[in-house]
Amino acid sequence: MSQLPTKSEILDWISENPTQTAKRDIAKAFNVKGADRIDLKRILKELEADGHLEKRKKTYRDPDRLPPVSVLQIKAPSDDGDLYAQPLEWHGDGVEPVVLMVTRSSDPALGEGDRVLARLTAVAGEGYNYEARVIRRIGASPRKVVGVFRKGAEGGRIVPIDKGAATEWQVAPDATGGAKEGELVEAEQAGPKGRMGIPRARIVSRIGDPSEPRAVSLIAIHQHGIPDDFPEDVLREADHMKPAGLKGREDLRELPLVTIDPSDARDHDDAVYAHPDDDPKNEGGHVIWIAIADVAHYVTPGSAIDREARKRGNSSYFPDRVVPMLPDRLSGDLCSLHEGVPRACIAARIIIDANGNKRGARFVRGLMRSPASLTYQQAQAAQDGSPDDKTEPLAETVIAPLYAAYAALKKAREARQPLDLDLPERRIVLSEKGEVASVDFTDRLDAHRLIEEFMILANVAAAEKLIEKKMPLLFRVHEEPPEDKLESLRDTADAAGLTLARGRVLQTEHLNRLLYEAAGRDESELINLATLRAMTQAYYSPKNFGHFGLALQNYAHFTSPIRRYADLIVHRALVTAHCWGDDGLTEEEIEKLEATGTHISDTERRSMTAERDTTDRYLAAYLSDRVGAEFTGRISGVAKFGVFVKLDETGADGLIPIRNLGNEFFHFDRDAGTLMGADTGTIVMPGQRATVKLVEAAPVTGGIGLELLTLEDAEMPAGRGSDRPRRGKPGGKPKGKPPARRKLVRAKKKDAKTATKRQRTARR
Repeated sequence: MSQLPTKSEILDWISENPTQTAKRDIAKAFNVKGADRIDLKRILKELEADGHLEKRKKTYRDPDRLPPVSVLQIKAPSDDGDLYAQPLEWHGDGVEPVVLMVTRSSDPALGEGDRVLARLTAVAGEGYNYEARVIRRIGASPRKVVGVFRKGAEGGRIVPIDKGAATEWQVAPDATGGAKEGELVEAEQAGPKGRMGIPRARIVSRIGDPSEPRAVSLIAIHQHGIPDDFPEDVLREADHMKPAGLKGREDLRELPLVTIDPSDARDHDDAVYAHPDDDPKNEGGHVIWIAIADVAHYVTPGSAIDREARKRGNSSYFPDRVVPMLPDRLSGDLCSLHEGVPRACIAARIIIDANGNKRGARFVRGLMRSPASLTYQQAQAAQDGSPDDKTEPLAETVIAPLYAAYAALKKAREARQPLDLDLPERRIVLSEKGEVASVDFTDRLDAHRLIEEFMILANVAAAEKLIEKKMPLLFRVHEEPPEDKLESLRDTADAAGLTLARGRVLQTEHLNRLLYEAAGRDESELINLATLRAMTQAYYSPKNFGHFGLALQNYAHFTSPIRRYADLIVHRALVTAHCWGDDGLTEEEIEKLEATGTHISDTERRSMTAERDTTDRYLAAYLSDRVGAEFTGRISGVAKFGVFVKLDETGADGLIPIRNLGNEFFHFDRDAGTLMGADTGTIVMPGQRATVKLVEAAPVTGGIGLELLTLEDAEMPAGRGSDRPRRGKPGGKPKGKPPARRKLVRAKKKDAKTATKRQRTARR
């Protein structure tokens, strides 16, 4: 009879040999044979009952230990840049073990939320319990959805808030996370799809009541995965920072650098000053100072704040809140160029001639103190002869020289001919309760244009200085529009009786000519929108392909490092190029510039989409109590499934589904971008004036549904389900002869048949 091992010996063996935990392996290790195997099985059962072991299929393992091969979910990088993972197969009662990922160059790039199958090795004496090596990635971050939870007998379901989402998600009873009926939730896919292809979900967070006004931006933040809470280590790092001093900086505190921003600006990252150039060789020229917050001093490469800033890529702005790229200690305090306090900056001193052409530029790392923080309206009023108490002392010495320099820059702009779109900017005004009080269209003042031209000048100067010093950087790239989009724009112009020339290398001046011809006409906004839609999306890249829209060859973003990571990269490149300190662009950053450019281009698009979705939801909420009312607007787009109309009053975009267009069949012409009635020959195309009835406004999704009443002041056939009488005979067909369009189609078909017969005859 063999000697049976003690329970302690069995546990020690399993601990030391995690890959050999089957009953057969344990029996072999202790030389247990024959009938003694029954007793061994009893001991293992007792260990399992006592909670010391867990049986998985035919093997035993310590529940307080991880299996040698396990599924892990990658966490965000630590302060030191190490990558840790959460063990998804941990079933112990103690503290969850810490798993360090040990990656190799051949491993796939891993990001937060990715899931991997990994081989684990237990370690002792370290700040972690296991080292893990990737076997293979088994899936990226689980698919997520934001929606409204509806309780059911077997758990519940989630109704997505996306306008285009038609599929609901099924939630098991044990995966509701305590969500209440009608509550807005965020969920992730849990396992494969169930019956009928319905995805299964597990609720991971409860957002709150979707009817609350301030839930609108929260919906977009969660829906698009925008990080809105700073980790503790980031906040701690920011809270310990002190204001920068004068050491190693040029003293610019005597320069009257003023900030000019919107009245509701949350930060001030640029300040400007100008004066006439006293160089006799530059008669009529100007010296312009543009000072930008020195964020690079506070946000150093590899720090916790830097990693979080890169992850966010940019700040996101909503009508009721901002999700900043940097903690408020920096964005709203140390980095913000507040009035009357010393602030670290990187400043450009740029000389221009009387025609606004740049003659030279130098950059300094300085310390400034702004004498005044002005709004656009204040600066404009002072220039127009109506200064207030703050601007009166600055009107002649600061504000007038700024406008004089701007007048020169306008000449250079007119010669360069950047794309000159004229689209009204809408602003949603919220009440104290967070509800939409009004939708205003903001006026564009010369003060806005002044700051815009100064910032473009500084961005060009920064790009050219870094090119001169052969320093890597991220360019702001805007490529030419593709030919198919230009053809669509030409069709829209043709329909409006305008022309965009063919057969030449497209330049912005050609587009501007089209825009100028449309100015003052009813089609002006349509042509501006169509031109904007023809443009490609701008992006960041270490390769310089120029900026088509601005008609500039060398362009980078330098002027907004508080809210854009791209600008911080350019600041660091300037620091390195001028040897200003050890907080410049590192070799590691240079190696991953392309990846950084791709990432922050993606985060920028994410923010733009979230901001647009939020605006749509606020506008839908604003219109929700006016269902049934009539509005005027203009057709802004045509698709196979319906027509988009931009409403005059609010600028909101609504959809007329094809079923609400009329009581006849409509043919969609993809090339022309039109719909044509099969019976009446009615043509629906972008640019036409329309009167519509509001039939739906859904604040949760932002969807606005319309019914077309009149087109170019002519009454349309009634839509299905409408209480207006239909025109013509039952079935929707009008009285009288077939329209000319139908005759033309029949004639073309006849000609085609005749041509085919001729070809067959010729072959014979």
